[in-house]
Amino acid sequence: MWLSVSRSLATSFPVWFMHGSIDWLLGFDKRPRRTLARSPRAVPWESAPVGHRHDKPNCRCRRPRKRVCLRKGCGCKYQPRCWNQRYCQDPECMRLLRRWQAAQRQADRRQDEAVKAQHAEAERVRRQHATSSPQPPKVPEDATARGHAAKIISPTPMCHRPGCHEPLVKSGRNQARYCCSACREAVRQVLDRERKWLWRGTFRGRRAREQEYQAARTRRRGEQADIVSATSARASPS
Repeated sequence: MWLSVSRSLATSFPVWFMHGSIDWLLGFDKRPRRTLARSPRAVPWESAPVGHRHDKPNCRCRRPRKRVCLRKGCGCKYQPRCWNQRYCQDPECMRLLRRWQAAQRQADRRQDEAVKAQHAEAERVRRQHATSSPQPPKVPEDATARGHAAKIISPTPMCHRPGCHEPLVKSGRNQARYCCSACREAVRQVLDRERKWLWRGTFRGRRAREQEYQAARTRRRGEQADIVSATSARASPS
């Protein structure tokens, strides 16, 4: 009897399987149940999504605004690729910037006491060698500096703004770092911009900026309400 029942089920199962009952198999997900809620990364070794963050759909990706090149004499506006980019990356601008950096390093090195003593010793040895030699060395006809050396190499310290070769302004209290107020203000704005960018990347910075924006919106609403009330008061008949 059991053999006959099993044979009947075996013959009826294919018929029942082909009669349109396969729909529940099409919607069945063979992935483990614990991986269904781990979108968009189902497994740890899967690559991260590229673009906007999926866990925070309302977040904005911060992008730096256009800015002016910090090097003095350039004045070019450019779109920075990163938050701390200070220069326009123009080949001529970068060449002049590297030249200023070399001159700045040389000027800073000449202010060192050990370097001054070494230079004085070298000059003393040179003078002794010049007096002991029977014939003085021939002085070349053109002994002046050639190229950019005549304009850049200076015995006095230079301004700390990139691209500025002017001497420092005289100060009675402490040694100045810039030649004028324009250079000092330009560098101060760049440092303040970078400080604000780093601060706004933190939780406290974002919270403070949201409060600033909310206060500004409230102030604008109050000003608009005052304007509307003043306009309606003038329009109403006296």
